[in-house]
Amino acid sequence: MNALKQPKVGIVSLGCPKALVDSERIITKLRSDGYALSPDYAGADIVVVNTCGFLDSARDESLEAIGEAMNQNGKVLVTGCLGAEPEVIRQKFPNVLGITGPHQYEAVVSAIHEHAPIEKNKFVDLVPEAGLKLTPRHYAYLKISEGCNNKCSFCIIPSMRGLLSSRPLGEVMTEADNLVKSGVKELLVISQDTSAYGQDIKYAQSQWRDKEYRTKFYDLCEAMGELDAWVRMHYVYPYPHVDEVIPMMAQNKILPYLDIPFQHASPAVLKNMKRPGKIEKTAERIHKWRDMCPDITLRSTFIVGFPGETDKDFDMLMDWLDEVQLDRVGCFKYEDVRGATSAALDNHVPEDVKEERWHAFMAKQQEISAAKMQAKIGSTQDCIIDGVTEDGKTIIARSKADAPEIDGNVFINNCAKPVTQGDIIPVKITDADEYDLFGEVS
Repeated sequence: MNALKQPKVGIVSLGCPKALVDSERIITKLRSDGYALSPDYAGADIVVVNTCGFLDSARDESLEAIGEAMNQNGKVLVTGCLGAEPEVIRQKFPNVLGITGPHQYEAVVSAIHEHAPIEKNKFVDLVPEAGLKLTPRHYAYLKISEGCNNKCSFCIIPSMRGLLSSRPLGEVMTEADNLVKSGVKELLVISQDTSAYGQDIKYAQSQWRDKEYRTKFYDLCEAMGELDAWVRMHYVYPYPHVDEVIPMMAQNKILPYLDIPFQHASPAVLKNMKRPGKIEKTAERIHKWRDMCPDITLRSTFIVGFPGETDKDFDMLMDWLDEVQLDRVGCFKYEDVRGATSAALDNHVPEDVKEERWHAFMAKQQEISAAKMQAKIGSTQDCIIDGVTEDGKTIIARSKADAPEIDGNVFINNCAKPVTQGDIIPVKITDADEYDLFGEVS
């Protein structure tokens, strides 16, 4: 009997973890349909490029990736955020097979079926119930909603990904439960605005494990706390109801970790950014969070050089950093985004001033981070194993304060007993630098 042809699909996934989840959904459906995955261009019958288009630098990277796929393979489908502007792609690459926008999984799969058809075979490999992932086996991103209702002046996400569309809590928790059962030890909850979860469906009731929950941020945290896994919350806007989940962190139901995109500390700049929420009482709330949960880690991102940002505004931001002492911080120099209303604002900041402010900001935060890392020397931290260094002598791990890819690491040199990826072990911290910790198995 002749073997059935099993077309191979290559996938290039760019951008944020939300786009990575989209890619995972695409490959899960493809594998269930009987397609194989190709690790390179040469072996692929068709290539999918999942693009990012938020910043000009991201658009350039996406166009470069499309060009590489066209040169190396020639049969290319484009999806993702840049796909929302098909004319930009067609102008440079008129011969791409198809273009779809973000989270259009069915359209991508349908296009693959059209251009690389597969023979029906009821004996195709089974796909695990948790789906296929592009992350290591021991952690996974869990997307709870699509889109965003905010109107931030520097952002075009709503025009690319649409308004907030929340998944019912029962559906989210079923996926989370299946991931944990498949061996995932850490779940990273993501969306465009995690604390707005459920607003669009009026916090509809949903059932999981014979209990009714609202589709709401608090209830999600409560349900996630029932799982035997680390649960890490990302992209949480500082709405007042966020305060309600801090006690769960203190009780170790979910990780004592909040990723909150503050973006700035000057009310004038935040007004120009059209950011939701009030900054005036945020420092006070942060101090209360630390009173309730002393181990809480706060991560954030900021933009310097936003149009209209004065020296006074920047000084206010620097003073605020001193006051709140955030644990993990990223910073970006403002750049215009095509289609964003911030491009039309007056008083754009010169590039040399942006550069100067960025360096001053990063130096300030490096001092804060170094002091926080030094304060952990002598403590014992539960750490999750990610892997080993190339020479095989040092274990690479992360503490509860460290999200993968964006935060620091814990390096362990003297582990006598065998460990595997995903193991969670106690580590005594013996040294630190500005961002990473060093330790030994406790």
